[in-house]
Amino acid sequence: MAEEFAAEPTSVDPDLYRRAIGRFATGVTVATTFAGQHDHAMTANSITSVSLDPVLLLICVERAARWHDAVLESGVFGISVLGHHARATASWLSTPGRPLHGQLDRVAHHRGQVTNLALIDGALAAFECRTTDVHVAGDHSLVVGEVVGIELPPRVDPALVHFRGRYGHLD
Repeated sequence: MAEEFAAEPTSVDPDLYRRAIGRFATGVTVATTFAGQHDHAMTANSITSVSLDPVLLLICVERAARWHDAVLESGVFGISVLGHHARATASWLSTPGRPLHGQLDRVAHHRGQVTNLALIDGALAAFECRTTDVHVAGDHSLVVGEVVGIELPPRVDPALVHFRGRYGHLD
């Protein structure tokens, strides 16, 4: 049966796929890096824990995004897991065409102890990563990083989640 299926590939409508995958609720993060004398940041929901030995984290990044080239240049990235209070930050950092210069001026942040990258204040957790692998996958790259630093505040606020194109929260 698998042999028959493989012989006749079908095309899937990308808009239908986008609507269907939008029914998969995800957490919301901000990914950061530093290149060309500038902080780069973007909202991302495509991150995955990859391995515990070594500790690896993966982020999927559109190859056309300026963050993509910046993370390839820098070789490090930060991930801040957002709480429900950070909806405005998530919206701002997912706005197409926002200026690169000063994009974090309106976002409370601090510098990570290991990489010195911008990490979002009040995040539920933050990870500092050193890029170990990059795999091209269609119009995205899978950027794998070894986790070299973790911030885990003692409090746990409700998480910011994304579902069907909208933000919500999970207690």
